[in-house]
Amino acid sequence: MTGRTRRVEGTMIVQRRAVSAVLATAALLLTAGCSSDDGEPSGADGSTSPGRTAAQSSPPGPAAEEAPPAKGSVEVVRTVTTGLRSPWGLAPLPGGDLLVSSRDEATVTRVDEKTGEKTELGEVPGVSPAGEGGLLGIALSPDYASDHMIYAYFTSASDNRVVRMLYDEKKPSGEQLGAPDTVLRGIPKGVVHNGGRIAFGPDKMLYAGTGESGDTGLSQDKESLGGKILRMTPDGDPAPGNPFPDSVVYSYGHRNVQGLAWDDKQRLFASEFGQKTWDELNAIKPGDNYGWPQAEGESGGSRFHDPLAQWSTDEASPSGIAHAVGSVWMAGLGGERLWRVPLEGTKTAADPQAFLEGEYGRLRTVVPAGGDKLWLMTSNTDGRGDAKEGDDLILELKVT
Repeated sequence: MTGRTRRVEGTMIVQRRAVSAVLATAALLLTAGCSSDDGEPSGADGSTSPGRTAAQSSPPGPAAEEAPPAKGSVEVVRTVTTGLRSPWGLAPLPGGDLLVSSRDEATVTRVDEKTGEKTELGEVPGVSPAGEGGLLGIALSPDYASDHMIYAYFTSASDNRVVRMLYDEKKPSGEQLGAPDTVLRGIPKGVVHNGGRIAFGPDKMLYAGTGESGDTGLSQDKESLGGKILRMTPDGDPAPGNPFPDSVVYSYGHRNVQGLAWDDKQRLFASEFGQKTWDELNAIKPGDNYGWPQAEGESGGSRFHDPLAQWSTDEASPSGIAHAVGSVWMAGLGGERLWRVPLEGTKTAADPQAFLEGEYGRLRTVVPAGGDKLWLMTSNTDGRGDAKEGDDLILELKVT
């Protein structure tokens, strides 16, 4: 779900000194200064159009951040490749080539980013595609240069899980993936709301966005892995510093998280499918409750962490997100457009701006390609796209 601008707690440091003739003391005080992609109807609540919230100004302070321009641009530089089938995850390799996971075929394919040539690495055993489930997100190990490990999030016959596989380029095409080693199991599965995005953060910990699999009560249950953002070591253990003891749960109260990205200050953002009213973009704070199912979009209270931007569900249905040139870029499935959300810290600096509306159909995944470039992948062969859109493709974009 993605969301509308909200106020996020900022921090100020106020230092007060009291000096007496006998004793000097110093005190430092820190103050906190789907659309369901499953076809549920879009919002008919009479609310204003998506993301059209007035920009929120940053709180005063010495560390004010420079915001990007209010208006940006998108240029389609080229089509990298076509002919993809039910693509979901996208992971750039060192040197520029791209790995693509197929949700329904359970395969991983390498795309030569210069020629567009595709080479199948192999099929991932144990994947049980159905509905929104299958082979979903992929990510490279932070030590990929030495261990050659690919991580994947997939739906099995019993759950959603995270695995890792050795990629051996020396073996024949179709046989280059090693047997999956399960890193984390027990994430609830369903026909809908399986989450699926995984990414290694700047801290080299593995993050996973999950869904509540259609069981809304799981989102508020901190003992469940459903409806959460998870943070774990590369081996699947609870990461040091997690907010709940001996738990991989990092934040909760989510409906269906499918986008994860960090800015250049190492702050985490996540996109989330709404139900009938609001999709969300959230700034993630460890241990916070993001409200589902009690709240969809802004709640206006202190109990839940409000989104920083929100959209009506027919204009977003967000999946992957990326951070580049000071903005979060969000791929829209049902909305069939790419959203630019300019940021100032963890607030919007200006109204979100839409690009490529209806030009390429459903947009599934967007990832940084370095500097002002992005890779953007479509999702028209997932059973919900227009067959006339043809096979799915990857685009190279230049953005400002």
